[in-house]
Amino acid sequence: QVQLVESGGGLVQAGGSLRLSCAASGRTFSSNGMGWFRRAPGKEREFVACISGGGGSTYYPDSVKGRFTISRDNAKNTVYLQMNSLKPEDTAVYYCAASRRYYSRPLQDDYDYWGQGTQVTVSS
Repeated sequence: QVQLVESGGGLVQAGGSLRLSCAASGRTFSSNGMGWFRRAPGKEREFVACISGGGGSTYYPDSVKGRFTISRDNAKNTVYLQMNSLKPEDTAVYYCAASRRYYSRPLQDDYDYWGQGTQVTVSS
């Protein structure tokens, strides 16, 4: 069992930055690929970023590429999402997820454990 707790969400103006954190506990963290997803009001949950167990491989959709950076500190059992140049359309609840795969993919079915989510609101 893996427990995930996100933090760092909040209200920010367009063009600003936020860093989300996800603290994991319960099993060997470095074996799990990790991902971030988000759900905007009235929309389905969508993929934002993923990172391999060792942190050497990352992947982003075009919508956030160049603005968001996922990273992890396995010594602290924590994964981060640095979000820069935020836009109003980035407003959503952001979820951290842990995969049973070392190299996780942008597929929700790859992820077995999910956090409770943290709200990010970007004002125009």
